[in-house]
Amino acid sequence: MVKTDMAGVLRVLVVDDHEMFSEALALLFTREPGIELVAALPAGEEAVARCREEAPDVVLMDVDLPGIDGIEATRRIREASPSTRVVVLTAMENPSLIISAMAAGACGYMSKTRAADALVDVVRRAASGEIVMSDDELPVVLDELRTGREPAVVAELALRRLTSRETEILRALASGEATGEIAGQLGISPLTVQSHVKSILAKLGVHSKIEAVTMAWRFGLASVSRPV
Repeated sequence: MVKTDMAGVLRVLVVDDHEMFSEALALLFTREPGIELVAALPAGEEAVARCREEAPDVVLMDVDLPGIDGIEATRRIREASPSTRVVVLTAMENPSLIISAMAAGACGYMSKTRAADALVDVVRRAASGEIVMSDDELPVVLDELRTGREPAVVAELALRRLTSRETEILRALASGEATGEIAGQLGISPLTVQSHVKSILAKLGVHSKIEAVTMAWRFGLASVSRPV
């Protein structure tokens, strides 16, 4: 697997069969400091093969492509290169399309009508592990995915919403540490830990620490140290 040697450089793959739009994105990213354009490709099959070989950090994926569509290409890319984050690009905001993309493994979506500098921000946010979607839209998508019985997708998206500190605290809880122990290790007060736990429960849509820990165990955020 080929990887860049340049530390800190985000490697981006553009997948779009509209030549002018693709060329514009390619020009944007070749001029952006800290971002390397891996390629600009017109088809999903080529994108899957390139991701398998080079594992870019972020793929900007059009939905309407020749051959396999962007949803199927996203699914295959996530299987071939799990570390690659896929952001779907859409000409119009279609809720069912967005839900299908998220179920396929996309970390968010963006309208093609947004300004170019917004795309740079989206790439950086996606690479850092964020879900690229507004706070108003995310609960709607999660509810739809739950209705569609996609528990693994729902859990993955919910866990991604946690901040780095919240993730750290959830992992500590999953290892069996008490509030006081966590507070001492992190150099914060027990009340601050409790505040973080409250936020964790709200973001995960659960009602207890046991449920949060179980989700962390079952979906790979923490190792299972005891039976679930």
